[in-house]
Amino acid sequence: TPLFTSLRPMTPREALVILNLLEGIGPIRIRHLLEFFGEATKVLQAPLPALRRVKGIGDDLASTIRQWETTTDLAGELKRVEEFGARLVFQEDDEYPELLREIYDPPIVLYAKGRLLPEDCNSIAMVGARRTTHYGQDTARKLAYQLAGAGITVVSGGARGIDSASHQGALSAKGRTLAVLGTGINIVYPAENAELYERISENGAVLTQFPFNRKGDKQSFPIRNRIVAGMTLGTVVVEADLKSGSLITANMAADNNRQVFAVPGRVDSPQSRGCHNLIREGAVLCENADDILAEFEHLALGQADDSPTLPLANLTETEQKILDVLDATEQPIDTLIDRTGLPVSSVSVALLGLEMKRLAKQLPGKLFARR
Repeated sequence: TPLFTSLRPMTPREALVILNLLEGIGPIRIRHLLEFFGEATKVLQAPLPALRRVKGIGDDLASTIRQWETTTDLAGELKRVEEFGARLVFQEDDEYPELLREIYDPPIVLYAKGRLLPEDCNSIAMVGARRTTHYGQDTARKLAYQLAGAGITVVSGGARGIDSASHQGALSAKGRTLAVLGTGINIVYPAENAELYERISENGAVLTQFPFNRKGDKQSFPIRNRIVAGMTLGTVVVEADLKSGSLITANMAADNNRQVFAVPGRVDSPQSRGCHNLIREGAVLCENADDILAEFEHLALGQADDSPTLPLANLTETEQKILDVLDATEQPIDTLIDRTGLPVSSVSVALLGLEMKRLAKQLPGKLFARR
């Protein structure tokens, strides 16, 4: 998007950026304004009496819109986007997440660093507590690794705890992961996640609806949560107490007719109570990635024939050699060692990786077969 100057007419996309910069005017009010005036540029040119007639726009917000030239810096914002290596994604753009368009209040514009790909429509949200247990982090990494290895894009909020573990698990599988922030895209929160954010942007994308320098608060994180739930086929809650914000995300997923999964935990752990309550209320009990993928495969079966298919998992050279000799026939590990010429340690590690990526299965008697 070219930088805005007063020497040429403003484009509708630039006008949307300005509306997104204004305090107190979120996606629903912007939608009402667009329905009333037809175009974002006309909203910024509208007189006060006309603005006041729009649903949800009173005297204060009408004045806020009329004073946009003195309160916003469009050229500066666009320059910050460019210098940061990010870009703006609008609802009419092909890469805007298709599922996100379907929610009641989709973001007008997304700030994105990284790439959004068509296969990201096959995505699952993973959320949970910031203060988590070793069990919770271990489980999140394992589930995310398995999902990403199966070609699912793992979406989370980039926060400390379960979010970070989920992103790390997906990255370990060399899969795709998206982080949705409750701050401006230039703010790393928590600060120790700076390197993680960079890795996510290189293997997926970091996203937000908030302008540069917007700090997180009690309002921004629930706003972020609706994007996480809205752009995915389902939401997995790994650990959460009864007051966790992760339960808000789960409720938003349910409100949008998306599947909710919950990982059970220790009966005496406060971090498990939220998940156990979700299971009581009808969430799918999730013990491993198969519980998630089974539901996902069921949803995919109902799609059109030309719907996106799951890409093959990223494989190491050793994993590919093992996969090439695996078939539906049950084979002991000694046979696989003989057929590939690989050392026993390499074969064992590769088989574990193929199991986690759901490409191989272990049967009783230490026998292996291709899924």
